[in-house]
Amino acid sequence: MPAAMAALAKRLAICATLALATAARPPDTSVVARYRPLRKHPALFDANNGWTQWLDPSLMSALAELQSTGNTTRLLSLLRVEASGHSQAYSLPFVSEAFCDLFLEELDHYHTTGLPISRPNSMNNYGIIVNDIGMKPVLTWLQRTVLHPLAELLYPAQARGGFTDHHSFMVQYRSDQDQGLDMHTDDSDVTVNICLGRNFTGATLTVCGDNHMPDHRQYHATYHHVRGRALIHLGSRRHGADDILAGERNNLIVWNHNQKYRDSTENVNNLPFYPEQAPPDPRCLSYTHDRDFGGFLDYPPGKAEFRSKGWCPPEKACYAQMDRVFSNIDYGLKTDFTLKGWDLKSEL
Repeated sequence: MPAAMAALAKRLAICATLALATAARPPDTSVVARYRPLRKHPALFDANNGWTQWLDPSLMSALAELQSTGNTTRLLSLLRVEASGHSQAYSLPFVSEAFCDLFLEELDHYHTTGLPISRPNSMNNYGIIVNDIGMKPVLTWLQRTVLHPLAELLYPAQARGGFTDHHSFMVQYRSDQDQGLDMHTDDSDVTVNICLGRNFTGATLTVCGDNHMPDHRQYHATYHHVRGRALIHLGSRRHGADDILAGERNNLIVWNHNQKYRDSTENVNNLPFYPEQAPPDPRCLSYTHDRDFGGFLDYPPGKAEFRSKGWCPPEKACYAQMDRVFSNIDYGLKTDFTLKGWDLKSEL
C-alpha cells in the first residue's frame, strides 16, 4: 500500500471509532486513595475474590467446565444470538439482581462525595469511569476470569494472546439527560455491555453491520436490554442507543483492548473500506459522521453543526446512488425510503 493510502487508511480507521475512550490512561491514584475509606460496599472492589458470588451460577459452571475439560457445550447453550452479519452479537445471563443493586448504590454513594467524575467517553455525558474510583483491579479480574474465555470462544482473532487493557465505565440514560446515543463504533476490540437497570422503558439498542464491511450501515437487529444480562459484540460493530421513554437505564460497559490484534493484519480497522452495495438504512445513519445523513433525515435539534462535516462513507466506498442523494441535499430534498427495503428504480 503506498504511503499516502496507508496514511488515509489510518486516518479513516481513527475516524471510524466514533465513541472514543476519554483516554487509555491509568486511574488517578490520589482519587482512588481518597475514596478507599469511603467505599460503601468494599467487596465490589475485591480483586482477590472478584465478583464470583454475584456472577450467574450457570455461567460460572460453564466456565469451570470449559477450563477443566475444554468442553464448550454448556457455555454455548447460554448464548443467544442477537444479531448476525459479518460477525455475531450475543447475549447471556451475567450478574444477579443483588449485584445490580449494590453496584448502583456504590455509584450513587460516590456522587455524594464531591470527588472528581470523568465522562465515560467522548459521546456519553452522564455516567462515570469506574476504573477511576478503584475498580480497575477487580475488572481486570473479571476480564481474565470471564471475559477473555468468552471472547476466545466467540472472537478468536480479537482475543488471541490475551487482552492487554480495558476501559470500563458506567453510562446512564434518562429523559432529562442523555436520552439516547448516535450511531457509533467503540474504541474496543470486544465490548461487553451489562445492563444494571433501574426500571425503564424504551432505551433499546439498534445494531447494524461491521465497520469497513459493505453492510456496515444496514440494519440487523434491535436489542432489548434486560437487567443482569450482558451483550457481547465486536467494538467495530455499528450500533446506537435508542431514546429512553421513561425511567433510568444504567449499563456497565467494558471495552477490552488487545494490542497484538490492533497491530495485526487481521484488525478490521487496518483494512480498506468495502464499497456499500446499497444506500444505508436510515436507522443506521449517524448525524455525527455520515456525510449523506441530511439526504435522508432531518438533523436532530442542535445538531445541524454536523452538516457537511461527515466522512462516511469514504469516497471509494460509496453506494452507486450517492450522487443522487447529494443532489437532493443540494436542493433541500429528502430521499424517499421504506424501512422494508429499497426500491431503487422508483425511489432514486
